[in-house]
Amino acid sequence: MKLLFASPIYEKAIDRLREKHDVVCAFNASEEILQQHITDREVLIFRSGVNISADVLKCGPDMRLLIRAGSGLDNLDLEYAEQRGINLIRIPEPGAQAVAELGFALMLALARQVVTADHSLRQGKWTKHELSGFLLSGKTLGVYGAGSIGSTIGRMGAAWNMNVVGCIKHPSDERATELAKQGIKLSTAAEVLAQADFLTINIPLSDKNRNLLGAQEFSSMKPGAYLINLARGGIVNERDLQEALASGHLGGAGMDVHEKEGGGEISPLAQYPNVILTPHIGAMTIDSQKEIGERVIEILETDI
Repeated sequence: MKLLFASPIYEKAIDRLREKHDVVCAFNASEEILQQHITDREVLIFRSGVNISADVLKCGPDMRLLIRAGSGLDNLDLEYAEQRGINLIRIPEPGAQAVAELGFALMLALARQVVTADHSLRQGKWTKHELSGFLLSGKTLGVYGAGSIGSTIGRMGAAWNMNVVGCIKHPSDERATELAKQGIKLSTAAEVLAQADFLTINIPLSDKNRNLLGAQEFSSMKPGAYLINLARGGIVNERDLQEALASGHLGGAGMDVHEKEGGGEISPLAQYPNVILTPHIGAMTIDSQKEIGERVIEILETDI
């Protein structure tokens, strides 16, 4: 089988696939480069950070399977792929746990001012009595998008004795019951915003929800609330978030995803000590990437 990797996955998984398949790697390549490499390929494996447009797919007449080594599909022209009848398989579960754990790490770091404490101590400052913080226990965790990732972080919050409220795009009694069993109360988006002490964003990016969370939404949140974006940068209006932080209305933010990503980009939020910035590393754990690689091998061995 002729495989094209547009993104890196677990290296040993690629090595194993080379033993049985014709493998071409064009990690994070431009559309022009992908168009050159896809001409005779049958399977395309990709993650975020690369654009799988209709123009790219049109250059692959033999393409019959797309494997998203993760969950998000905002970098894929899904409509064209469906028109072509190209099969799509996503592997969201391993990354969901990793992203949820990073979200919890960001909440803890913000609540206890871990980054500030580390920075001051490295400068020889003993700020023990200046760095008070908050417990997560007893606080309300708002899960804006209680899907695979959101419900995972919601379960973790419930285990920490947090009051967890979540919203989903298509609510139903059945889904409410499922979430309740996990310790998550299904509410409206407005209620989640209003009740959350810690708000995690866990929805896919689309044209309809670009800049979905802006000044109006931030003003409806509790004074001192924390925002954690684990989804996509375009969902949160960073200029409005900057204003909410500068005014002191929001207590801080943890941003793993950004409007502009890549080397050389400096976030406008970088000036705030109550903001933690990470470079889209949510799913980047050795354990998760190994599991994703094993799943790719399994798919290619059993589903083709």
